[in-house]
Amino acid sequence: MTNVSTPVFGARDPDARGYFGPYGGRFVPETLVAPVEELERAYLSVRQDPAFRDELARLLRDYVGRPTPLYEARRLTAGLAGARIVLKREDLAHTGAHKINNALGQALLAQRMGKRRIVAETGAGQHGVATATACALLGLECRVYMGVDDMARQSLNVFRMRVLGAEVIEVNAGSRTLKDAINEAMRDWVTNVTDTYYLLGSVLGPHPYPLMVRELQSVIGRETRAQCLDQFGRLPDVIVACVGGGSNAMGIFDAFVADRAVRLIGVEAGGRGIRSGEHAARFAGGSAGILQGTRSYVLQDADGNVELTHSISAGLDYAAVGPEHAWLRDQGRAEYTWIDDDAALAGFQRLAREEGILPALESSHAIAHTCRLAPTLGPDTILIVNLSGRGDKDVQSVQQMVGESAGTAR
Repeated sequence: MTNVSTPVFGARDPDARGYFGPYGGRFVPETLVAPVEELERAYLSVRQDPAFRDELARLLRDYVGRPTPLYEARRLTAGLAGARIVLKREDLAHTGAHKINNALGQALLAQRMGKRRIVAETGAGQHGVATATACALLGLECRVYMGVDDMARQSLNVFRMRVLGAEVIEVNAGSRTLKDAINEAMRDWVTNVTDTYYLLGSVLGPHPYPLMVRELQSVIGRETRAQCLDQFGRLPDVIVACVGGGSNAMGIFDAFVADRAVRLIGVEAGGRGIRSGEHAARFAGGSAGILQGTRSYVLQDADGNVELTHSISAGLDYAAVGPEHAWLRDQGRAEYTWIDDDAALAGFQRLAREEGILPALESSHAIAHTCRLAPTLGPDTILIVNLSGRGDKDVQSVQQMVGESAGTAR
């Protein structure tokens, strides 16, 4: 098998203004226009640089541990009596999630740009850990903004970031979750543009971030495609991934967008139900709008005020979705559904008991939808789930929600 971890750039760019159809663009304050334009020039330059690509490929292989395997979940498949379920094991990447792919690439770019200070946001903490890891590796200063509610439910990842040398700044404003952490990180960037690089964690924000993050995560899809051909002799029939901002989903979808026979399914957070303030399912309850630098689907009221969100999963608890996801949905190329908190918890426990794998609560949404979908499909169907992260960070939260019985029930 060829080295599918080697980056491939420029396959599906947005237009010159950074739009995927009507979504995307660059909506930033005047003080950020020049820094964002500088970032775009730098990224479009380094992605053509063989030395940059080679260095990133080397780190993805030797440091991150790529390629991550495809694993056929035979007990889960047998219990559901439907499609063959195959897991793309991003939980086995260094730091425990797909976030390291993007963090390393952007940290290398920051180094090339002469930026020695990195700011980032995080919700579930995995992007923060990945950023702190990349900064420790490259000797860069790191500051991570995190909502206080997310810090409480992801205390293990807060400790990991601090051990890695990052300064973790608590955000008390607004909903005290990911949206507000992004706001504070962008304020920091505005104030310190000369020496600071903003390392955004998902396919969000002003152009070129949605393009850049998708390309840095596209290694997931390239590996999956090659591995599926190698192991099964054909492409998969269905790919399922959870969608917060949407980087793990865009990462695995990317290699299959041109293959119309492959169904691409994104799973959002249904929270406590599709009622205002109770969920984070943008396609179920949102509308087109602008949030934090980009035009996409946003949970907002009739006056354009951003609504509060809720999810059992900190990484999916966000009011907007990446603009390329909105475009793929409009084009009919990808479909999107939602899973509520209870079903996600059940998915977490089922994968643990039947496959010995603790999925992140984010990934548990994709597992839960797979448990509903697989029995409706034939046994020759190959269904790949992007297991975007491991669930160590969520064990204490799950214990609080389901009680000690979770550890003894059969």
